[in-house]
Order: sequence, then C-alpha cells, then structure tokens
Amino acid sequence: GIDALSRTLFDKAPHGLDAREAAVAAALVRAPNAKPALVAQRACEVMKSMAAPEKAPERSAGPPQASERPPGGQRGHEVPGVGATSCAALDMFTSAVVQRRAFEASEGIAPHFARQALRAAREADGNAPVPTELRTTLRAPLQRFALQGLQRHLRELRGRNVEDGALVVLDNASGEVLAWVGSSGQLSRAAEVDAVLAPRQPGSTLKPLLYAQAIAERRLTAASLLEDSSAQIATSGGLYIPQNYDRHFKGPVSVRTALAASLNVPAVRTLVMVSPDAFARQLQRAGITLAQSGDYYGYSLALGSAELTLLQLANAFRTLANGGRASGTRVLLPPRPQAPAFTPALDPRAAFIVGDILSDANARTRTFGVDSVLGTRFWTAVKTGTSKDMRDNWAVGWSERYTVGVWIGNASG
Repeated sequence: GIDALSRTLFDKAPHGLDAREAAVAAALVRAPNAKPALVAQRACEVMKSMAAPEKAPERSAGPPQASERPPGGQRGHEVPGVGATSCAALDMFTSAVVQRRAFEASEGIAPHFARQALRAAREADGNAPVPTELRTTLRAPLQRFALQGLQRHLRELRGRNVEDGALVVLDNASGEVLAWVGSSGQLSRAAEVDAVLAPRQPGSTLKPLLYAQAIAERRLTAASLLEDSSAQIATSGGLYIPQNYDRHFKGPVSVRTALAASLNVPAVRTLVMVSPDAFARQLQRAGITLAQSGDYYGYSLALGSAELTLLQLANAFRTLANGGRASGTRVLLPPRPQAPAFTPALDPRAAFIVGDILSDANARTRTFGVDSVLGTRFWTAVKTGTSKDMRDNWAVGWSERYTVGVWIGNASG
C-alpha cells in the first residue's frame, strides 16, 4: 500500500512526504510498473494541479477530481509553480526514485560484499563446508543509503564520461565493514568488477601518510615552510618536474597549507627528505602493500603513482583515525566479542597533527575555496585525490566513529 511504497522509496512515512515525493507516489499508485518517463509525466500533472488555485467544486459520486490533493499534499505543504524546468527536474528525480526499487532479488543489495564474506568464511574454516547462514558486519540500512546515494550522484554526473563508483564504510574501533558498494550496478558497463578491491592509482590521497611520516621523523612540523616553486629533480631516468593541479606555484607555504590545499610540489620535496623506499615501508605498516619497491615508483609516489585498493586506502586512513594504530578489517562477526589486534604503525602525535590539518577548513581555502563541499556539520578530516588524466577520483575521510572511502571513475577503463 501507500505506507510500504513511501517507506521503500523515500524511507519515511507517508505523512512526511513533501509535495514532489507525494506527486511521484500518487503517479506510481496508478501504474506501479510504468516507465520512469511516464511516471514523471503523471507526477508533473499532479504537481500542476497542486499548484493551481484551489476551488470548491461540486462533489459527485464519480472518481476523484484532478484538483484533489494526493497523499502528502495536505495544507501546509508549500507547492511552487510548476513549469517546464520544474518538470525536467522532476523527471531526473523520478528516475532516481524508481531505480531505488531495482535491486535484483538474486543479487541483493551487496553482491560484492557477499562474495567477500563467503571467501572469508572459506578461509576461516579451511576445508569445512561453509555454513548456510553467515553473520556479517554489514548494516543493511546503511548499505542501502550508500548505494542509493552513490547512484544518485553518478546520475548527476551524466555527460562527464563517468559511470562507476565504489564506497566503503569502516568502524574505526573494530575494523568492521559496515557498507561495501563495489559498483554502481545497472549504471555500469562493468558491474561485476568489485571496485572496492580493484587496484587503482590513488592520486593525492597518499599525502597525509607521507606528511605524517615526515612529522614523526621530526623532519617537519605543521608550521614548517616548504617551497612551492618549480622543481627539477634528478633521477636515473632523467629530470622529474612535478606540477601543481592548477599549474601555478604559491611560493613558500606551511606544511599545513601544503597538505590541506593538496599542493603537489611541496609533497614531492617532502618525499625527497623521506625517500621513496622509506615511504613504501611506512605504507606497508599502515596496511598498504605495493606491487613494487618504493624506488621503482620514484618521487611520483608522493602523488599516488602506485596502485592500491579502496579498501586498503580506507583502512590506512582508519590507522590515522586510531592514533597511528593499525589493524585489519573484518566482514564476518566473530562468535564472541573480540577486540581487534592493533599494531603501532605511526607516531600518534603525527597522526593527530595530520587529522587536525585535514579538518582545517581555512587551510584548504587556496584550492577548495571558502564554502567547500568537504565541510561537514561535525568534525571530520578529509582528503581528496585524482590520478593521472582524471581517471580516478577519490575522497577518503574519517570522523570519531567511522572512516569512509569513495572512488569515482570507470571500471571498464
């Protein structure tokens, strides 16, 4: 009925629907299996009738009049005028809403996570048969929210040559995987690829770990000045000349500004101090194992030239969230409550400083502006990254309780 429709598509009771949601619900009641375009057209007509001046028509025993309000269109809801522009926006909204019910029963809402849970169960029990039921760490409401949010965002990016995304949410204290979205589902041409585990270049998201190492080794402080100017670094393959994202230099900048604003040249200068091999060993302590040695990647390692997975990256940021203590992730709940086995991976003071920098909205203004989308209503530390030729776009961050990692790109190439 109406209640089930409202809770399934909008995650709220019918009396909580706004005018737009109520119009879509009314259109779906008439034809639940109609195509999104037809539903949007009918919802637009409902919205127009809701926006029209109310009259007092004579009531008859016939069917409801078009001027009658659908569920959720009670007095007190503010209905704007509806024109062609509004109907076009309603078409996009309807498409997103209708897709929310498009989960295949055989696949569920977390097919990639389910495969990982089965793999973990087989590895844990050896040759023993896998139980018919597994208790996993996944939280279904959060998984649905993550999947729907990712798909909605990708629809908004139509026309920008991007169709895939992945998302993972970790519990900081336990390492439990609370949400695992491996692909954008039907929006993708490579939906079977689990982008949570696919190796990709992380771009600037490795910079927090690099600066944390330099601070821990007392090479730098948050107030140290680094030169953001043209650099020509001699390597065995010739001169390496790093560039900033905007192709401009800022002159002397503090470490705080260099990291928060994600400046490339200061990061490379920092790696020169630390050395690529030492940084690769630091990454391994944080749970990131590279395919090659640090010297193989050279100074471009500061800008994320190596490949790693979203799960590895998110868990490394979880190490920062836990004050430099590292532990693995888990997808299955243990029979009895069990604390994770933490190992020290980083100086806790350095982890704290990096978290303070990445939560500093003022420090990132040079690149992200004053009103940045990275700002939240509660404390968070966030870092973005982009790989060469914009193939991979990342955002990873943590709050007091959770670490979240997001990747956007194309799994097909």
